[in-house]
Amino acid sequence: MLQALLFDFDGVVADTEPVHFAMFQKVLAEIGLPLSEADYYEKYVGFDDKGCFSRVLAEHGRPVSPPVIDDLVARKAGRYLDHIKRHLVIYPGVRELVRRAAAQYRLAIVSGALRHEIEFILEEAGIRKEFGHITSAEDVRQGKPDPEGFLHAFAALRHTAPTLTPRQCLVIEDSLPGIQAGQAAGMKVLAVANTHAMEELTTADARVLTLEAVNLEELASRLFPKEPVS
Repeated sequence: MLQALLFDFDGVVADTEPVHFAMFQKVLAEIGLPLSEADYYEKYVGFDDKGCFSRVLAEHGRPVSPPVIDDLVARKAGRYLDHIKRHLVIYPGVRELVRRAAAQYRLAIVSGALRHEIEFILEEAGIRKEFGHITSAEDVRQGKPDPEGFLHAFAALRHTAPTLTPRQCLVIEDSLPGIQAGQAAGMKVLAVANTHAMEELTTADARVLTLEAVNLEELASRLFPKEPVS
């Protein structure tokens, strides 16, 4: 039986992936490295900032050290926050879905974004209070596709729901690493085709074109059938 929904953030709640790409591209250009839109969406989308910068540097034979990565992350974060303060974009149907879901289930965010970025957008969108927990980049050592983020959020939700199990949780994701992470945590995954085409999301347990199309009751009955009484 469905008890909790764990939302990814960028590409699921907020239409920010194009912004992330633009900021990655600008910061990398400052150190003489190219980043094409095709490469970003094929190779790097779904990774947190540290993971993305580390992979780009490694692919170009540049040294990957914590001070270098931290500097790039900080530069990119400053540009990103400045942009979203002026251009807030929430996907259609997200506010309504989150508010409906919060009336029935426990909600959490599991994201590779920085906490202040997530908090700012949720507050501006008027849906911060609906989420009982946020797991952000600062909370984990390993980003997606590692399941650490989802397991971190699950442990937090268990504080108020001690009988909660991973098989009672639904992850909502847009990226392939996110799908892999949610399933590795033992959870069902609903993929929304905001970042990838539907045919690229076949590993998810369910797929939708947009969150406007989600029927929570139908989804819960299909993916989380009632367990037989012994």
